[in-house]
Amino acid sequence: MVTSTKLLVATDGSAPAENALAYATGISDATDGSITAVYAVDPAVYERQESEPIEGLTDADERLIVESVSEAEERGAQMLEDAAECCAELGHDIETELLYGDPVTRITDYAEDSEFDTVCVGHRGRTEHAELLLGSVAKSIVERATIPVTVVR
Repeated sequence: MVTSTKLLVATDGSAPAENALAYATGISDATDGSITAVYAVDPAVYERQESEPIEGLTDADERLIVESVSEAEERGAQMLEDAAECCAELGHDIETELLYGDPVTRITDYAEDSEFDTVCVGHRGRTEHAELLLGSVAKSIVERATIPVTVVR
Protein backbone atom coordinates (compact mmCIF):
# COMPACT_ATOMS: atom_id res chain seq x y z
CA MET A 1 0.00 0.00 0.00
CA VAL A 2 1.38 3.40 -1.02
CA THR A 3 0.96 6.17 1.51
CA SER A 4 0.73 9.88 0.76
CA THR A 5 4.09 11.66 0.97
CA LYS A 6 4.49 15.20 2.24
CA LEU A 7 7.34 16.78 0.23
CA LEU A 8 9.24 19.99 0.95
CA VAL A 9 11.23 21.54 -1.91
CA ALA A 10 13.76 24.27 -1.15
CA THR A 11 14.03 26.65 -4.09
CA ASP A 12 16.44 29.39 -5.08
CA GLY A 13 15.34 29.90 -8.66
CA SER A 14 18.20 27.88 -10.14
CA ALA A 15 17.95 25.14 -12.76
CA PRO A 16 18.84 22.48 -10.14
CA ALA A 17 16.00 23.78 -7.92
CA GLU A 18 13.60 23.40 -10.86
CA ASN A 19 14.94 19.87 -11.33
CA ALA A 20 14.22 19.20 -7.64
CA LEU A 21 10.63 20.41 -8.17
CA ALA A 22 10.22 18.14 -11.17
CA TYR A 23 11.64 15.22 -9.17
CA ALA A 24 9.21 15.96 -6.33
CA THR A 25 6.26 15.91 -8.74
CA GLY A 26 7.27 12.38 -9.75
CA ILE A 27 7.27 11.27 -6.12
CA SER A 28 3.97 13.06 -5.58
CA ASP A 29 2.44 11.23 -8.55
CA ALA A 30 3.60 7.87 -7.21
CA THR A 31 2.43 8.47 -3.64
CA ASP A 32 -0.53 10.82 -4.06
CA GLY A 33 1.60 13.29 -2.13
CA SER A 34 1.64 17.02 -1.57
CA ILE A 35 4.40 19.53 -2.34
CA THR A 36 5.37 22.71 -0.54
CA ALA A 37 8.07 24.95 -2.00
CA VAL A 38 10.00 27.21 0.36
CA TYR A 39 12.44 30.08 0.00
CA ALA A 40 14.33 31.55 2.96
CA VAL A 41 15.16 35.23 3.33
CA ASP A 42 17.99 35.84 5.80
CA PRO A 43 17.52 39.36 7.23
CA ALA A 44 20.93 39.16 8.94
CA VAL A 45 22.63 39.28 5.54
CA TYR A 46 21.22 42.72 4.86
CA GLU A 47 22.18 44.18 8.24
CA ARG A 48 25.89 44.10 7.42
CA GLN A 49 27.54 47.32 6.30
CA GLU A 50 30.14 45.61 4.15
CA SER A 51 29.87 42.66 1.83
CA GLU A 52 32.28 39.84 1.24
CA PRO A 53 34.44 40.27 -1.85
CA ILE A 54 33.65 38.28 -4.96
CA GLU A 55 36.06 35.36 -5.18
CA GLY A 56 36.15 34.99 -8.97
CA LEU A 57 34.21 35.21 -12.22
CA THR A 58 32.08 32.16 -11.43
CA ASP A 59 31.11 33.69 -8.09
CA ALA A 60 30.31 37.03 -9.76
CA ASP A 61 28.05 35.32 -12.29
CA GLU A 62 26.12 33.49 -9.56
CA ARG A 63 25.57 36.46 -7.24
CA LEU A 64 22.50 38.58 -7.48
CA ILE A 65 22.98 41.79 -5.55
CA VAL A 66 20.06 42.53 -3.26
CA GLU A 67 20.09 45.75 -1.30
CA SER A 68 17.38 45.27 1.32
CA VAL A 69 15.20 42.76 3.11
CA SER A 70 12.13 44.00 1.23
CA GLU A 71 13.93 43.48 -2.09
CA ALA A 72 14.92 39.98 -0.94
CA GLU A 73 11.29 39.29 0.03
CA GLU A 74 10.11 40.39 -3.42
CA ARG A 75 12.74 38.20 -5.07
CA GLY A 76 11.75 35.23 -2.87
CA ALA A 77 8.05 35.73 -3.58
CA GLN A 78 8.81 35.78 -7.32
CA MET A 79 10.84 32.56 -7.04
CA LEU A 80 7.98 30.87 -5.21
CA GLU A 81 5.52 32.08 -7.84
CA ASP A 82 7.83 30.71 -10.54
CA ALA A 83 8.01 27.38 -8.67
CA ALA A 84 4.21 27.21 -8.50
CA GLU A 85 3.98 27.94 -12.24
CA CYS A 86 6.62 25.28 -13.00
CA CYS A 87 4.65 22.69 -11.05
CA ALA A 88 1.36 23.80 -12.62
CA GLU A 89 2.90 23.10 -16.04
CA LEU A 90 3.62 19.59 -14.73
CA GLY A 91 0.01 19.24 -13.58
CA HIS A 92 0.51 19.92 -9.87
CA ASP A 93 -0.78 22.51 -7.46
CA ILE A 94 1.66 23.29 -4.67
CA GLU A 95 1.77 25.32 -1.49
CA THR A 96 4.48 27.96 -1.07
CA GLU A 97 6.03 29.46 2.03
CA LEU A 98 8.45 32.37 2.48
CA LEU A 99 10.65 31.69 5.50
CA TYR A 100 12.88 34.10 7.46
CA GLY A 101 16.30 33.32 8.87
CA ASP A 102 19.37 31.32 7.97
CA PRO A 103 18.24 29.12 5.04
CA VAL A 104 19.74 25.90 6.38
CA THR A 105 18.31 26.30 9.88
CA ARG A 106 14.90 27.59 8.80
CA ILE A 107 14.36 24.99 6.07
CA THR A 108 15.35 22.04 8.26
CA ASP A 109 13.38 23.33 11.28
CA TYR A 110 10.32 24.00 9.11
CA ALA A 111 10.56 20.51 7.60
CA GLU A 112 10.69 18.90 11.03
CA ASP A 113 8.10 21.13 12.72
CA SER A 114 5.61 20.71 9.85
CA GLU A 115 6.18 16.94 9.75
CA PHE A 116 7.35 16.64 6.15
CA ASP A 117 8.42 13.19 5.01
CA THR A 118 11.33 14.38 2.89
CA VAL A 119 13.17 17.42 1.58
CA CYS A 120 14.20 17.82 -2.06
CA VAL A 121 16.89 20.36 -2.81
CA GLY A 122 18.83 21.31 -5.93
CA HIS A 123 22.61 21.39 -5.98
CA ARG A 124 24.59 23.44 -8.46
CA GLY A 125 27.65 21.21 -8.40
CA ARG A 126 30.24 23.87 -7.72
CA THR A 127 33.86 22.88 -7.56
CA GLU A 128 35.19 21.63 -4.24
CA HIS A 129 37.24 24.83 -3.93
CA ALA A 130 34.18 27.05 -4.43
CA GLU A 131 32.19 25.05 -1.89
CA LEU A 132 34.98 25.47 0.67
CA LEU A 133 34.88 29.24 0.17
CA LEU A 134 31.15 29.74 -0.23
CA GLY A 135 29.60 26.72 1.42
CA SER A 136 26.73 24.69 0.07
CA VAL A 137 23.18 25.08 1.33
CA ALA A 138 22.29 21.63 -0.05
CA LYS A 139 25.20 19.98 1.75
CA SER A 140 24.38 21.77 5.00
CA ILE A 141 20.72 20.76 4.77
CA VAL A 142 21.78 17.12 4.33
CA GLU A 143 24.01 17.38 7.40
CA ARG A 144 21.40 19.09 9.61
CA ALA A 145 18.12 17.49 8.56
CA THR A 146 16.43 14.87 10.72
CA ILE A 147 14.38 13.56 7.79
CA PRO A 148 15.51 12.13 4.44
CA VAL A 149 16.92 14.62 1.93
CA THR A 150 17.19 14.08 -1.81
CA VAL A 151 19.76 16.22 -3.62
CA VAL A 152 19.00 16.78 -7.31
CA ARG A 153 21.29 18.28 -9.94
